[in-house]
Amino acid sequence: MSVEFGGKTVYGANVGIMMLETQFPRIHGDIANAYTWPFPVQYRIVRGATPDKVVRNNPLELVDHFIDAARDLVASGCDGLTTNCGFLALIQDRVSEAVPVPVATSSLMQIPLVRQMLPRGKRVGVITISKTNLSEAHLRAANAPLDTPIVGTDNGRAFTHGILDDQPSIDFAACRLDLLDAARELVTTHDDIGAIVLECTNMTPYALDIRKLTGLPVFSIYSFVRWFHQGLVPDRFELRLDDPMLELAGR
Repeated sequence: MSVEFGGKTVYGANVGIMMLETQFPRIHGDIANAYTWPFPVQYRIVRGATPDKVVRNNPLELVDHFIDAARDLVASGCDGLTTNCGFLALIQDRVSEAVPVPVATSSLMQIPLVRQMLPRGKRVGVITISKTNLSEAHLRAANAPLDTPIVGTDNGRAFTHGILDDQPSIDFAACRLDLLDAARELVTTHDDIGAIVLECTNMTPYALDIRKLTGLPVFSIYSFVRWFHQGLVPDRFELRLDDPMLELAGR
């Protein structure tokens, strides 16, 4: 007889994602399209936390609502939490202090690690949805250098307006061009960029195009959460040597 012990409500969906309240479409690759993930995730919408309030205003005013969502996700079985906006680095400390599981609020938190991997003289560059609003406070909260090069899609065709103004339809081909323009600006304005971190969680679908354009490694919320998940649910490996040549030799 095999006896199993419980303790959770939901099993097999270990990452919880605290979501802004939005209506804009979510394509494959977007953090809020569940088909993006190669593992199950759980979502909670933080009511009233619109892109405009979080990016263009002060998300600390909403921190209690995020903490409520975080606690609810933990209660339903999540072993680690993230969010769907890089600007929420500002609430990292508050949320992580409120729950008993690891919290990774922002893609910007990758900057210190990526920086350590680069050759001497190279820096991490950031592409953000709003250079106007991404401040030293956000970089400081992510433990990133305050002189990190930043470019935004603020003046682009579709990306920033479509998401921050929560439009019901978005031209994603135009968004792709916005991201490529931003990447081109980043590497032409700064000749010491060794890797790129995408602040916005809606930028993942364009990471490969940016990589092809610049030739640089590109890190997104997708790369961050997949790494995060691997720590929560490590792959299982058989404790034996599986070598077909040994079998042929009769060993």
